[in-house]
Amino acid sequence: MSSKQVNILLADDDIDDRLFFDKALKEIPITTQLTTVHDGEQLMNYLSENSENLPDILFLDLSMPRKTGFECLSEIKHNKKLQALFVVMFSTSYSRDIIYEQSMIDILSKIGAQDYIRKPGDFEQLKKIIHNVLIRVTEERQLNAQGENV
Repeated sequence: MSSKQVNILLADDDIDDRLFFDKALKEIPITTQLTTVHDGEQLMNYLSENSENLPDILFLDLSMPRKTGFECLSEIKHNKKLQALFVVMFSTSYSRDIIYEQSMIDILSKIGAQDYIRKPGDFEQLKKIIHNVLIRVTEERQLNAQGENV
């Protein structure tokens, strides 16, 4: 496996969103491996079964059946084996109230999410957002590796 490959886990119950995400990844100039799960219970089972080989990044939808993104994030950040996982909350916009959305972002950040992305309706914008996050994760991984080698 190439050290440049970014292993991504996407937890999202919307099949169209999963397909768009996968299509966007294929058009980004970063080598990735995508695994998807479709609800919070499946996510937590996957992470438990793969705790020794976690993805580089988890894109976590807030609104999922069986277990919400909030519940999953909280469980991840309270589990010593999982808490270092880079988590990006990935959600449909709460257009009704920007103050509500900002307070939710603040709460997610306090729980331990590294980022919050509002799902764009535009495919090109989706590609750009995902690409920027992957660049950030790749750069952080390189910095951490350099720190370990010093």
